[in-house]
Amino acid sequence: MATKFKKCMMLCCSAKVSKEEDMGSESYEEAIAALSKLLSDKADLGSVAAAKIKQITDELEAAAESTQFDPVKRLETGFLHFKKEKFDKNPDLYGALAKGQSPKFLVFACSDSRVCPSHILNFQPGEAFIVRNIASMVPPYDKKKYSGAGAAIEYAVLHLKVENIVVIGHSCCGGIKGLMSIPDDGTTASDFIEQWVSICTPAKTKVKSEQNELSFSEQCTNCEKEAVNVSLGNLLTYPFVREAVVKKTVALKGAHYDFVNGKFDLWNLDFKISPTLAI
Repeated sequence: MATKFKKCMMLCCSAKVSKEEDMGSESYEEAIAALSKLLSDKADLGSVAAAKIKQITDELEAAAESTQFDPVKRLETGFLHFKKEKFDKNPDLYGALAKGQSPKFLVFACSDSRVCPSHILNFQPGEAFIVRNIASMVPPYDKKKYSGAGAAIEYAVLHLKVENIVVIGHSCCGGIKGLMSIPDDGTTASDFIEQWVSICTPAKTKVKSEQNELSFSEQCTNCEKEAVNVSLGNLLTYPFVREAVVKKTVALKGAHYDFVNGKFDLWNLDFKISPTLAI
């Protein structure tokens, strides 16, 4: 029994270390099971040993409960923090927002969890009307195929009267990597992703033809920026955007956020647009 106790104690100590690294490790489960069995047979153990085993078992189980992710709790604590630190401390701001919004920016950003535009650009509530999708792409004008994006652009430009439209690409973009990985024959392996990122095929074509000597990783980085330019061009296929740009009530801007090196690049594009002739 002493040998068995010693073995279980060694297993338990090992489990406590591994538990900090991986709450789902097999060693942890094995330790709990072994200790539980020993406790059931504690009549054969000394009182001190039994008490020690129970203490360690309780500690392990408490650690499991305290570190287990609770999504509901996370949402609750997140909102309570916002309510206490922001909402309650800015009654004038939120009181004004309750009456309406007048953002200066329409922002297209990627859905990637690492690149929230409000976080990286410190946008406050009411400052930016934001559209997030895979690879922050802007599709061309199409009433049926891309009505969701069209509705957001139309509302922002015609109703909210935004003054700037910014398309933000980013480093290590999985959507762009997916675009660059599509075979030349157009074969797809997903229901939606490849069809969507194909919006910026012209960017892929340009990078492949002009930078063929670069590594795949380097090509993807350059395509992240070229895709932004394609999206800026696609914005001009929306009549109300083009008209606003011609009248200089809306400015188009491209951007790239490099979260690996902490860099943010911003640029303008001169499309040399001429007013539409009245016929």
